[in-house]
Amino acid sequence: MSKPVKNLIVESYRHRFAEVTGAVVVSLRGIDANTNNDLRGTLAGKNMRVTVVKNGLARRAWSGTAIEQLSEVLNGPSALVYGGETVVDIARELVSQAKQISELQFRGALMEGQLFGPDQLVNLSKYPTRDEAQAQALQIILSPGQSMASAALGPGRHIASLVKAIEEKLEHGDQINPVK
Repeated sequence: MSKPVKNLIVESYRHRFAEVTGAVVVSLRGIDANTNNDLRGTLAGKNMRVTVVKNGLARRAWSGTAIEQLSEVLNGPSALVYGGETVVDIARELVSQAKQISELQFRGALMEGQLFGPDQLVNLSKYPTRDEAQAQALQIILSPGQSMASAALGPGRHIASLVKAIEEKLEHGDQINPVK
């Protein structure tokens, strides 16, 4: 491949991955065309893209970018899976697909500047997404407040129900027996 063609590919990678801050690197080697097409279609339906990259050219293109660390896991035939809501969503989908596609091999992942190895991708898929983490934090914050509100309102409700029961007895003409 000539130097101008290589430079053109590097520029194409820079442009294509300019906004990417996290992704997963996989190997699609050994996957037949129909399975590969089904995998790509499933991922595309979830706003995830797959791009097969030339390792040396990708390393040059990613130098100085947010995904530069992924250069460390580029070994052998590599494809970058990116897009979706979060890298956790990508990891979850790929782990799910790997159960059906035994040839799918994980190379690594990058999330918020942290590089995950191939053996850590399953653990990454179990991380909460940003929305899930925010919901959990909100629940943790609100839980004590709900308990305090229940504690404050509980006795008042009990007294109110006793007063209402006494009122109903008096309206019906029943006699109230004092507690001895």
